[in-house]
Amino acid sequence: MFMRVDKLQTELPKPTKADPNAASALQELLGGKFGEMSTLNNYMFQSFNFRNKHKLKPFHSLVAGITAEELGHVELVTTGINMVAAGPDPDRGTDVSKGPYADMSDMRNAASFLHAGGAAMVADSNFQPWNGTFVFSTGNLVLDTLHNFFLECGARMHKLRVYETLTEDNKTGREVCAYLLVRGSVHAHAYALALKKLTGVAMEKMLPVPNIELGNIPECQKYLDEGSHRRLYRWSPTDFAEMAGIWGNGEQALPGDPPGELEVVDGMPDGGKMPDLEGAAGAFTPDYRPEEIFEIATKLYKKM
Repeated sequence: MFMRVDKLQTELPKPTKADPNAASALQELLGGKFGEMSTLNNYMFQSFNFRNKHKLKPFHSLVAGITAEELGHVELVTTGINMVAAGPDPDRGTDVSKGPYADMSDMRNAASFLHAGGAAMVADSNFQPWNGTFVFSTGNLVLDTLHNFFLECGARMHKLRVYETLTEDNKTGREVCAYLLVRGSVHAHAYALALKKLTGVAMEKMLPVPNIELGNIPECQKYLDEGSHRRLYRWSPTDFAEMAGIWGNGEQALPGDPPGELEVVDGMPDGGKMPDLEGAAGAFTPDYRPEEIFEIATKLYKKM
């Protein structure tokens, strides 16, 4: 089972302007073939379907722990999309006769406004919906782990390309990309080491794919400085410690990253503040006249 904490895995800077088209690009990192919905559901179903887990604890612990992290990645990307799309002030007024959202008809992501009030959708950058055929779970440990390695390398390519589409003033979107680049690189490295344990093939020598080091991305630097590229989290107070048999035992960071030994960390990262996304009455979120439901919620607080 999972425990939910009302924080993001990292804090996102506030946007300075609304940029729905940039939010569309970020959608690729959510609902694209190599997006966070794919990494989450691949690892989650592999961990659910895992056979002989008690005899193969290091490998099950690895994919189970990464599953928990990926759930937070879905939340992080979704939040980033919402922030970039809405900007610092999503309120456009409530006079619907004035066409307050007329520009949405020309946006790449008109569907996000028409279907979701301007919020993220479970779809890619062209608003093609994510689907379960992207999940690969054969039950064969080597094959599934090899697929996961490929999936993380493909995800890294997409994160880099999305990052390249974002202007320097889009600090929110770039922070999303940078954090995911660091953490996705960890996962690719972890699956490479798992394959080495299983087959003797040193897959980590192929990394990074694409062949660009994290230090070339300015927003990645603080995560490298704190050692995030060397850490895997258990996401549990008592379980999944066995992943240290793969991510540990003297294994080192990749040659292009700051040096140091790989480590498994108990629990989860400290995380950052969860932003309180403002509603837009003109888009009927949470309603056209939200005062009544605000009052209802206040009364419920008083009863606690």
